[in-house]
Amino acid sequence: MIVESLSSRNAASPLFDGVEITSDTLTGRGGLALFSRYLSNLEIFGHLDRLFGSLRKSSKGLPVTVLFHQLFCFFLDGTSRHLVRFDELKRNDGYAAAIETQAEQMASSHAIKRFMGSFWWPRIWLFRRLLLHLFVWRLKLEAPPVVILGIDAMVMDNDEANVRHGVEPTYKKVKGFAPLQMTWGRFLIDAVFRGGKKHSNSGNSVEHMVRHVAALIRTHYQGDVPIIVRLDSGFFDQKLFEVFEELDVGYICVGKLYPDIKAYAAQVHARAWSQYKRPDKVWHYFEFGDRRASWTKGRRALLTRPLAEDCQWLLDFARPDTLLYTNLGMGEPIDVLLEAAGLIEWIEPEHIIRLHHSRGADELVHRALKEFGSETLPFKRFAANAAFYYTMAVAFFLYRASRRTSPSPSCPSRPIPRRYDARPSTSRPRSFAPEAAESSRSRAPHGTNSRSQSSGT
Repeated sequence: MIVESLSSRNAASPLFDGVEITSDTLTGRGGLALFSRYLSNLEIFGHLDRLFGSLRKSSKGLPVTVLFHQLFCFFLDGTSRHLVRFDELKRNDGYAAAIETQAEQMASSHAIKRFMGSFWWPRIWLFRRLLLHLFVWRLKLEAPPVVILGIDAMVMDNDEANVRHGVEPTYKKVKGFAPLQMTWGRFLIDAVFRGGKKHSNSGNSVEHMVRHVAALIRTHYQGDVPIIVRLDSGFFDQKLFEVFEELDVGYICVGKLYPDIKAYAAQVHARAWSQYKRPDKVWHYFEFGDRRASWTKGRRALLTRPLAEDCQWLLDFARPDTLLYTNLGMGEPIDVLLEAAGLIEWIEPEHIIRLHHSRGADELVHRALKEFGSETLPFKRFAANAAFYYTMAVAFFLYRASRRTSPSPSCPSRPIPRRYDARPSTSRPRSFAPEAAESSRSRAPHGTNSRSQSSGT
């Protein structure tokens, strides 16, 4: 017995001779077998075969689902981000057994290159549909009372690739790609793969993304669920604000500190500033109504200024101002939805500031995606890199879902239709899950809060 052998040892003799650094690896495939089994139980491969199965031109080639399976495990493994790694794995019977794949079905690097090269845009956009399909599945499992979304551009540094299609100078002074990404909690739920010269609010991608996702949520999850979008100053645009207000979606967007706003803030009396406290931080803030020269109406604005950080007071020159614009608390339908959900306190200034501060969690999703996969994409063609990026995004979603999953129903088998109604309804739509959602809560009217208009702004 182990216990007896340990008790028979001399008490003076140590169990270990020492602790040192070793180059030996106990296991290089920790979690691969569990992740592989999770993918099989999730029945995700049926969706992949339905969307991309026709890419297989010959029965002699590997099935599309087998290629996706190996790509997902390749990202999770993380030993190497070079495609030649597949040649090493093809000769490794232990790896094939770990991911429950027959040795003769292991793909080579050339097979992966041909597979990624076979994608073109009609097929590539199906990745977005798959991500949203997974998003609805997780949304119904977690059933949040309010859906908080984040939108931002993520720079992928490919500075060493001079002849790669789409690698262009970005605002971070490196050449690369700048996909537009939407996050929900710890998940990346939608993305538009773009070249590096595209800025945050380039074109109408943000508008189309918000309309599509808002309609999806209210059609397949809950017709009257409050939706709030958090954005940085790169999306400070009245046209976007009008889209959010049209869809009854709440927004909290960082504004730009124009000289007239700075001058107005300097004239505000000290008694007009309120204080917002956290355990180790303190902020001053005041709210006002602002209407830019090109705007059709005024909007609620909050100017915040940190006073203390890490229990230490900041000097005046170390207190950066932050300007926030929001439609929460303006008597719009989003306030009615929040009140019906029992979250009417979310329209208060302190909670709006807290929601903005928690936007840092959205940035962590982008960082985690880079660490999970790779910023550097391997192909010269833009379409092949886009397919590789979306495959990485799907693998990242499945990996994060596997970390928070108990024995739960598999991914919904009903396909998502192409069009939905984006406006909130008075009743909740039919659900993917067998159990139907409860009837919608009755809406209570909420009066419009009066906001003071700043002179000269």
